[in-house]
Amino acid sequence: MVKIALIGYGRMGKMIETIARQKGHDITAIIDPHCPGCRQEINQENLADVEVCLDFTHPHAVVENIHQMARLGKKMVIGTTGWYDQLDEVKKIVEQNHAGLIWSGSFSIGVNVMFRIIEHAAKLINRLDDYDVLAHEFHHKNKADSPSGTAMMLGKILVDNIDRKKKLVFDQLERKIAPDELHFSSSRGGAIPGTHMILFDSVVDTIEIKHTARSREDFATGAVMAAEFIQAKTGFYTIDDLMEGIIGGVA
Repeated sequence: MVKIALIGYGRMGKMIETIARQKGHDITAIIDPHCPGCRQEINQENLADVEVCLDFTHPHAVVENIHQMARLGKKMVIGTTGWYDQLDEVKKIVEQNHAGLIWSGSFSIGVNVMFRIIEHAAKLINRLDDYDVLAHEFHHKNKADSPSGTAMMLGKILVDNIDRKKKLVFDQLERKIAPDELHFSSSRGGAIPGTHMILFDSVVDTIEIKHTARSREDFATGAVMAAEFIQAKTGFYTIDDLMEGIIGGVA
């Protein structure tokens, strides 16, 4: 059993609560200043009995949250996205406080399987100059960041493995795309949990690899698995470390 604090109690936090309780874990604290009846701030009193904090809040708040949780000696699962330009700072926080943290742009197990499929596909396409590559994502209207963490991770996999692509472009293009650029576009609207498509396109055909989330349950299940993973660990981890334990070294 893991004693869990939910940092942020939006739709994702509520889904994590449901999954965690189903798995026999204890939701010891819920902290969200915008939630009536929830605890309002991260402090020693509110996290006294907590082992692992799961943060699904907002990009502008998450790094300060990590500071506070690390100082209190709590293990952390960080599912908030949009803060990756501060990755080096967060690594230092974890190291200086001898904390334990695991993060990902997506805790969906299916998405992380897709990462591995895309890596292998990109290595094949790297040898086939007739194919160009592009990508698109859809997310619900309330998503706070664009591109998503998943899109950034997929884009990095592609440019790392296709030599002719050197630069990711996430913004709207009002010009011809350069040959060494990869355009990863985004749409926001409705209630879509998340859809990501990678297309390898030639004059004669298109290869499409697509992941569609049907609900937030998949993401919540992965986040709870991450809490189980980090409970007894210190150090800085990513979803790849969790996946290694699930599927090993399978490509």
